Amino acid sequence: MSAIVAGTAAPAPSASRRPRGGLLRAILHNRKAMLGAGLLLLFVLLAAFPKLFVPWLEGDPRAIGDTPLAHPSSEHWLGTTGLGQDVYAELIYSTRESLIIAVVAGLGATFLSVIIGVSAAYLGGVADDALSMMTDVFLVLPTFPLIIVLATYAGKGNLTVIIIVLIVTGWSYGARQMRAQALSLRNRDFLESARVRGERRSYIIVVEVLPTMISLIVANFLGAALYAVLTAAGLQFLGLGDPNSLSWGTMLYWAQNQGALVNGLPAWALSPGLAVALLGVSFALLNYAFDEISNPALRPVRRRRVKSAHS
Repeated sequence: MSAIVAGTAAPAPSASRRPRGGLLRAILHNRKAMLGAGLLLLFVLLAAFPKLFVPWLEGDPRAIGDTPLAHPSSEHWLGTTGLGQDVYAELIYSTRESLIIAVVAGLGATFLSVIIGVSAAYLGGVADDALSMMTDVFLVLPTFPLIIVLATYAGKGNLTVIIIVLIVTGWSYGARQMRAQALSLRNRDFLESARVRGERRSYIIVVEVLPTMISLIVANFLGAALYAVLTAAGLQFLGLGDPNSLSWGTMLYWAQNQGALVNGLPAWALSPGLAVALLGVSFALLNYAFDEISNPALRPVRRRRVKSAHS
């Protein structure tokens, strides 16, 4: 009898305890996550320590040089601009601003998505109706024309304005996802227990609900950061950014204005575009990876396909 009691007293491992270690293992065993993380780490190093990658540069990479429109050579790996600036040095030093835009705008949009989406789902009633209607309005707005109008009239060339515009126009899709996920959790037993204990709504949302949505929150941040990178580069290419700033979009703007392709300097026009694409790929790969990790419906399908391939 004691053996039976001992056997029944030992609880089975809780499924809720596994994801902490399982999340890290899932990331390490996901090729998309590792490739995306490697690319993102490279860009972080370029942004944090640009001098390591351009050790011969002395002074400002925007300083006017003596050899304008020079073709790629051992001295200028990607050639020079119409003002004699080294394209490779500008490319490396432009990483910082482009990455700052992605991270800050991504964090801001994700914060709004979480606050609005989770609050709408948990509060319900009139609050849910009002927040959901606001989300739907932003979802159906023509985003890029709105961004151009806002960036033009709110302060052309101001980096802070561009980031705010990206946040304002980039939160609605994530809020819709957050609301749907929070609705599926609203009547779970652990939330009912928290209500019975008399916990405040803010405590339940922050301590009980949000930790169960970490994977979705990370995936939404990566999607918002990808949106910010591409949109900011498009705005700067159209001349709505600061023309004297160091960013990939500004490089594209000057390459187009000074006829990089006409003057036989494709590296000047293609290198910042490739950098934007690679940074976007890093966020997209991480986003796909976290989507697979957070969505249980995707993992069993992949396992079954692997087993059938080996059988």
